[in-house]
Amino acid sequence: NDCQNCGFTQVRINGLDGHYSQILMNSRPVFSALTGVYGLEQIPANMIERVEVMRGGGSALFGSSAVGGTINIITKDPLSNSARVAHTLTSIGPSGAMDNNTTVNASVVTDNNKAGIFIYGQSRYRDGYDHDDDGFTEVAQLKTQTLGARTFLRTTDDSKLTLEYHNTHEYRRGGDQLDQPAHMAMIAEQVDHNIHAGEATFDLWLRDRRDHLSVFAATQNTRRQSYYGSEMDPNAYGRTSDIVVTAGTQWTHPIDRFLFMPSELVAGLEYSYNRLHDVTVGYNHDIVQNVNIYSGYLQNEWKNEKWGFLVGARVDKHSMIDNPVISPRANIRFNPSDNLNFRASYSTGFRSPQAYDEDFHVAIVGGERVVTVLAPGLKQESSQSVSLSADLYHRFGNVQTNLLVEGFFTDLRDVFALRQLDEADEAGNAVLERYNGSGARVMGLNIEAKAFFSSHFDMQGGITLQRSRYKQPEQWSDNPEVAAEKKMFRTPDIYGYFTANWEITHSLKASLTGTGTGPMLVQHLAGSGTDVDLAVRTESFFDASLKFTYTFRLYNRVNLDVSAGVSNIFNSYQNDFDRGPLRDSGYMYGPMLPRCINFGVSLGI
Repeated sequence: NDCQNCGFTQVRINGLDGHYSQILMNSRPVFSALTGVYGLEQIPANMIERVEVMRGGGSALFGSSAVGGTINIITKDPLSNSARVAHTLTSIGPSGAMDNNTTVNASVVTDNNKAGIFIYGQSRYRDGYDHDDDGFTEVAQLKTQTLGARTFLRTTDDSKLTLEYHNTHEYRRGGDQLDQPAHMAMIAEQVDHNIHAGEATFDLWLRDRRDHLSVFAATQNTRRQSYYGSEMDPNAYGRTSDIVVTAGTQWTHPIDRFLFMPSELVAGLEYSYNRLHDVTVGYNHDIVQNVNIYSGYLQNEWKNEKWGFLVGARVDKHSMIDNPVISPRANIRFNPSDNLNFRASYSTGFRSPQAYDEDFHVAIVGGERVVTVLAPGLKQESSQSVSLSADLYHRFGNVQTNLLVEGFFTDLRDVFALRQLDEADEAGNAVLERYNGSGARVMGLNIEAKAFFSSHFDMQGGITLQRSRYKQPEQWSDNPEVAAEKKMFRTPDIYGYFTANWEITHSLKASLTGTGTGPMLVQHLAGSGTDVDLAVRTESFFDASLKFTYTFRLYNRVNLDVSAGVSNIFNSYQNDFDRGPLRDSGYMYGPMLPRCINFGVSLGI
């Protein structure tokens, strides 16, 4: 879902959106509550090796502040001597708006594999996109530059030092009059991020590499200049500083036999510090938030070819919560054969009552600013999650298939909810208050299937059926005539995806992808689109994309890839945007972009 002028992408795990997920970088929790809103979109794809998604309340190893799941972004390591430069040009809709994205990366490794470095960079410029020609953007203007490197040094045969650093400068601007200063526009939402992030990890293997000790430190420092205002308001400029520092150690110890079978013991200690300072001088807004988290975890996994039993727990002492939070985790795996795998898991998690990313995004509704505040005595939100799954592999002749069926249930207590207060704040802003609601239950069924017909053709897809409901109807509007809602907003009861990859010839490849989203409830606040607050049931969306890539082999180990494609082929896109300066800037849903034409070229060595 693209937030009206600034724009961010949400993910969904086990029926819960991205606000309930924890984002990690190389298993390190360096994304703060503020930077998590843009965290995924600000990371260049050319620096990512893979993305690991862990469902449920959290992992004892990676933290408990994930209620729905954990997204772990693993960056690329230097593995061989290589280089690649690529450029992609995207035409957005029929308006002539363009998205230019250039990426560069190179990897150098010594002959003895004792040291290596991977360097990556990105430069991107995207025009603002106005879908309904009212002079106000539906997709923000974007300018991004990223430069970073990841390097390793094997200090001995049994030790390794890894260092990583990257800097991202990103500017986003939406609304009208994009070529003018923000305070000259009728609506402007503008953020200018400057992010420095770094990590250092030292790995040591002992006892003939049976024991593994890892010590790490990571940080992310964000400086943000912002403007959230309307009607040429000169007082809506703000600035935010946000720093995260995390450090810890982890020990992994295999045991030949512990009680009843071989096992692996993992223990660790972590410390995390976050300081956030948010200021809007013209509105007398000045917030300082300091968070300290001391954590320890212990996990043991018994495993053999047929059985696996995992038991672990994490203890977090959060400075904004009076008592330590204990988060247990358990998992059972049963493999009756090589082709069948059953799992059952139980986990818990929590979200602390600190200010979150959306609390520092000031929406514009009906031409006035709407800010979010925390209710007095706000308690942490907690979860308990249970999942059962069956994973089946079977070969039909030359076709290898995989079927995953998973049921999930999450019970949320003291769930965070929003309600609009009757009175404005001292600066005249409308106020949304974050409070503890009655709780909620999220349950559903997830089915995924894969088929590998040959080395040249494969398909996979999945569908999720879910039910997300508050335990008691929650009043979300200050209008007493607006009904309270028991269904959670922006949570469709059905959604799914598919991908297909076909190597047509040795040089020509095609990929077809798609995502489908069923109807959902979305809040539509009074403005130019409606006279009263409404809970709108959206239409369904199906976003399909097709891409062809042809490879020219110029010289030995030198390849030129040329690609072309169409995304959102059927132009499945929201058609009821609010118009003009009195619009509800948060009334955005569905696919982020309309139909787009894409062209790309890539040179690799």
